[in-house]
Amino acid sequence: MKQGGERIVALTCYDALFARLLDGAGVDILLVGDSVNQVLAGADTTLSATLEQMIYHTRSVRRGAERAMVVCDLPFLTYQVSREEAIRNAGRVMQETGCHAVKLEGGQPVAGTVRALVDVGIPVMGHLGLTPQSVHALGGYRVQGRDQKTAERLQADAKALEQAGAFAMVLELIPAPLASQISKALAIPTIGIGAGPACDGQVLVLPDMLGLNDRFTAKFVKRYAALAEDVREAVKLYAAEVREGRYPGPEHSFPT
Repeated sequence: MKQGGERIVALTCYDALFARLLDGAGVDILLVGDSVNQVLAGADTTLSATLEQMIYHTRSVRRGAERAMVVCDLPFLTYQVSREEAIRNAGRVMQETGCHAVKLEGGQPVAGTVRALVDVGIPVMGHLGLTPQSVHALGGYRVQGRDQKTAERLQADAKALEQAGAFAMVLELIPAPLASQISKALAIPTIGIGAGPACDGQVLVLPDMLGLNDRFTAKFVKRYAALAEDVREAVKLYAAEVREGRYPGPEHSFPT
């Protein structure tokens, strides 16, 4: 797609129902992000996401997807301890979920791990810029690569991931000009989130894009619907009809 100039459409997904809907709408990549730990489980960060949690949600997404690529995030400390443990955990994800690839965060320090996974047949997507599993080390959720030293490191990280065999990488919260430079320098595609329009594709967190998570606001998020309000209104109507005895009606009941 990158070679042909086609933009890649990606969204996070956590269940079979939405996987079927997104797949049918033509989404190219369904990313089962460890953001599920925040979006659905209510945690403050992604750090407490577990391997079992990611396997459960990825298996669910895979059941609903027929054509889209399904990519599973490897959660914190499932790939950082050793390459052997990374292979074991990533292999378990592939075996138990049927997903097509895994994603992990970091640059040059994890390049050897990426190579080890690729060498045993596990496709790997990288993730640079704002890496949520390192949120405390980065000093919070903030744009990365604004200074020359960090920008140069991110460019080197991107090259290291490509050389290690990553087939694509997410660029999160980095200045648009830097994302453009990285994207042009790589043969593999970049998937941006808060990284400007020059990336080879874009990804958003599904509940943010649909306006379901209406408490979250960010400069890079565009809401394509306002489903939180739709849900509230639908539930209010349902509750009123139940309390007033209007639901269920004769058409919803079995006479004999």
